[in-house]
Amino acid sequence: KEILIGTVSGIVSGTGMGGGTILIFLLTYMCRAAHRQATNLIFFIPTSIVAIIVNIKNKNIKLKVATIISIFGVLGAIVGANLSVHTDVYKLRKMFGIFLAIIATHEIYTIFKENKKVKKG
Repeated sequence: KEILIGTVSGIVSGTGMGGGTILIFLLTYMCRAAHRQATNLIFFIPTSIVAIIVNIKNKNIKLKVATIISIFGVLGAIVGANLSVHTDVYKLRKMFGIFLAIIATHEIYTIFKENKKVKKG
């Protein structure tokens, strides 16, 4: 199971489509794993390093923008990690589910909007 989970999550992560989200889903339903979020964070380190190397090689990264985003991302991660330690797991799950629902709604809206343009054009 773990090999399949790692492979699928790695492929999705490599494409930039949120391998961590898939990883949490698979760990929850295939392994009934506790501490999914911490496992996701450890998974993220090597997969992101590989993705960074490939994308730098292909000149897909604007280093100035990436540096600024990274600095503030680290600050946000510090705040988020401290909040998560002091927040009930049920509430975290609920907030994550709402977040995913918002993202899914946005993606569906974007797809419909793009299809509408294609049909008119």
